[in-house]
Amino acid sequence: MANTQPHIIVIGNEKGGAGKSTIAVHLTTALLHGGASVAVIDLDLRQSSTGRFFASRKAWIASQGVSLPEPLARHPSEDGVALARAAEDEQLSRFDEALGRAHQDAEFVIIDTPGGDTALSRAAHARADLIVTPMNDSFVDFDMLGHVDPVTLDLQKPGLYSEIVWEARKQRALAGQRQALDWVVLRNRLASVEARNRKRVDDRLMALAKRVGFRTGTGLRDRVIYRELFPFGLTVADLSAKVRPVPVSLVHVAARQELRALLHSVGLSAWSGEELLAAE
Repeated sequence: MANTQPHIIVIGNEKGGAGKSTIAVHLTTALLHGGASVAVIDLDLRQSSTGRFFASRKAWIASQGVSLPEPLARHPSEDGVALARAAEDEQLSRFDEALGRAHQDAEFVIIDTPGGDTALSRAAHARADLIVTPMNDSFVDFDMLGHVDPVTLDLQKPGLYSEIVWEARKQRALAGQRQALDWVVLRNRLASVEARNRKRVDDRLMALAKRVGFRTGTGLRDRVIYRELFPFGLTVADLSAKVRPVPVSLVHVAARQELRALLHSVGLSAWSGEELLAAE
């Protein structure tokens, strides 16, 4: 590839269970099918869901004899659990090495971060061009972004994760980065039926967006197809006449459209690719 800086996308939310790894693998496969070269760094050293997903993908592709695009694995260690026990300086050094290798090969670097405040997570946020934060429609998830009054539910102040992003923006400015850090909060795993609680969360989210500076978008619904494809290391972007480990239906076509909408939400619609329009 040309000697240009890759676009670094950090999938972050200090709260676990918001769907970070699901968003990470879907963005990666969508970009791959759009023709981009993508490097993946999984910083969730203990669970390593994203790393294991793409290891499963490699094994499934080999067993089926099919051709599918694969990302470049640039994880800081083959033994994440061992690195998690290492000193903080060692972890950061290994991350810098992994990011340096990703810079040499990829147009995009997608970094999946753990559900917690760690030195590795903060280092990744400080290097991001785009932060994508999935959240469920819940005040439990919202609490990491902003705090509300327990009586009136009025927004009081930014939460812990908002402060992490603010610090990342300051570090980026101090490093002389001219391009501003972009931040998108995705409404993830939305329920099919509109609920009063969703409206309450949405109102506070819009107020917080104006205060701390993020955009909002729609993530992925809680669809069975996403869970069905995960063990194979596949997403709906991979489905075709030759790649159908599960039966394809109109629901899967809707899931593809949902993935295209996700790319649009994070500003990557140019990489959506016609193959995401409908099942082949």
